Amino acid sequence: MMKMMRKGCLLLLMLWSAQVLAEGKKPLLMEGKRALYQRVLTVPDARLHDQPGDEQGMVATPFSALYVYERKTLQGEEWLLVGMDRHGGLAGWLAAKDSISWNQGLTVVFKDPAGRDRVLMLRDKAALAALVKNAGGEEYRRLYAQAVQGRLPADAPVVAIQPAGHIDIRKDFYLVPILDYEDTWLGTEQARMLKIASVPLSAQENRAAAQDGLQKEYTAGLVFVIDASLSMDEYIQRTRDAVMKIYDRLGDAGQLGRVNFGLVAFRDNAGAAPGLDFTARTFVTLAQGRDPGVFLEKVDQLAAARVSSRDFREDAYAGLRQAIEGMGWQGHDARYVVLITDAGAREGDDPLSTTGLGTAELRQLAQDNGIALFVLHLKTPAEMADHDAAEAQYRALSDFPGIGSLYYGVPTGNVEEFGAVLDSLAGQISAQVAQGLEAQPQEPEAENNPRLSELQSKVEKLGYALRMQYLQQIKGQPPRVFNAWMLDRDFRQPQRRSVDVRVLLTRDQLSDLHDILRQVLRTAEDGLLSPQNFLNELKSLAATISRNPEELGHTTATTAGEGNSLVDMGFIGDYIEGLPYAGEVVSLSLEDWQNWPAGRQIEFLRSLEEKITYYQALHDNTDLWISLDNGPVSGDSVYPLSLDMLP
Repeated sequence: MMKMMRKGCLLLLMLWSAQVLAEGKKPLLMEGKRALYQRVLTVPDARLHDQPGDEQGMVATPFSALYVYERKTLQGEEWLLVGMDRHGGLAGWLAAKDSISWNQGLTVVFKDPAGRDRVLMLRDKAALAALVKNAGGEEYRRLYAQAVQGRLPADAPVVAIQPAGHIDIRKDFYLVPILDYEDTWLGTEQARMLKIASVPLSAQENRAAAQDGLQKEYTAGLVFVIDASLSMDEYIQRTRDAVMKIYDRLGDAGQLGRVNFGLVAFRDNAGAAPGLDFTARTFVTLAQGRDPGVFLEKVDQLAAARVSSRDFREDAYAGLRQAIEGMGWQGHDARYVVLITDAGAREGDDPLSTTGLGTAELRQLAQDNGIALFVLHLKTPAEMADHDAAEAQYRALSDFPGIGSLYYGVPTGNVEEFGAVLDSLAGQISAQVAQGLEAQPQEPEAENNPRLSELQSKVEKLGYALRMQYLQQIKGQPPRVFNAWMLDRDFRQPQRRSVDVRVLLTRDQLSDLHDILRQVLRTAEDGLLSPQNFLNELKSLAATISRNPEELGHTTATTAGEGNSLVDMGFIGDYIEGLPYAGEVVSLSLEDWQNWPAGRQIEFLRSLEEKITYYQALHDNTDLWISLDNGPVSGDSVYPLSLDMLP
């Protein structure tokens, strides 16, 4: 018995000693940093081992961000002792070749190459710098032509080129982390040379998924979001007539079910004017809109309100949000929403707004979901005083990347012109789907109405771009390249960026960002933060999310306790230095803030409130989150958040 007890005590002592050692360990610091630790990303098929050199190991979740605690070389191969956190929670040994060093949480997303040069990736910075210096020279044209033709010689400085097709990161997730950068000039435009690593999911997985997608027919969803306030009956009826015409055409062509229609109606905040009955209501979902009879029955239940709203604005964004989030867009390859209204929309800072979303945040939410927003703005005489402001608002809302603004203003709200535009829009979208994937873009027939011709041209380009995205899902694999250099602007059109910059966040991290930013704003509004401390809190938050989102909640005084912000600890420089992209708040000084007029300060605070609302909407939309382990959506699922949406 005593012998067994001694063995048990010895085992406990060993376990306790191992725990003490683990707790005493700290990750390795990045070179030249006092507070930032070395981190790596795991590549697909990476394994964690008990000891360096072990043949067996546990498969690691792709793109896991791990802290490096120790480096060891064994038989010429480097191994890393890694942990899930910086507090000694060790996960095992990882072969360095199965990882990528990642000094910040930033990644790039390739823009659609339509209308611009595809991105070249070069072996080293010197080769890229030479091309930048002679951007318009023969060498760039020669290398670009060789890359496009797939005829690069073995000693060429270019090692890869962006795929010809647009890669939709929502459907085919890929990661291109930014490892290093250097500022430069491309003509008169400031540009950045980026050292990147490309880590796509296995090509076989993506190809199989794309093949599965191509076995079904290409489909489109078209949802009308219509103003149902006072005196809108004739526009509601004309919308109904336009859809029924399209149903007839689709039925005659045997294409029913390939273009599905939905309808959402909105008024204004029903809490402020109870006689309005509802703020936003879905009358027809896309699933119901497969059947013309169901669509007709449901739309016949809709009528304009019989009482007035509070003022000349309506809560259009409530209707749009419902269309974006509540329609059931799955299975629809092309996605369109058409807003029909005679009034401006309530912005997120309007006391009567029920969404809290501003124009920029709502446009981003639509783009996150792959939805193109059209606006048919009825410029009725009754709303004349609001026409200019509403037009500017809706032009910004309907701006689609690479296409332009999908806005059409109907003078005097003319019902005949409205009907003609609606017939053209719905008919053109339906015809594109019916013509099939191989259809080439066509110039629309000349119209007596040049504004309608312009809109038709944009619809044609948009439809073609969406069809090409769908067709190129198989081809559209980001190249598997490590440690390449690229430029973030188009060589031939320097004013155009070739990539978007994103921050890879988990769902839990986005939730933390939402809660912390709200707490910072609330604390500031309560007068508990001085202007300087308020700016420091925002800088600390912005730097943390860009550098190391795992540390959210530990680097702001508001959440961690007085004196624990990055600024107070003297680490803000560590976090900001070396970041290739930083938001407005990072460079904002107390002097700048105090020199701002009150109106600009208020606008800045309102934009933060609208971002908070956007975070909540994004968090709740589970369709957008990517589970790297192929499991259900959880707190560890990820999303590449646009840099513009950071505090």
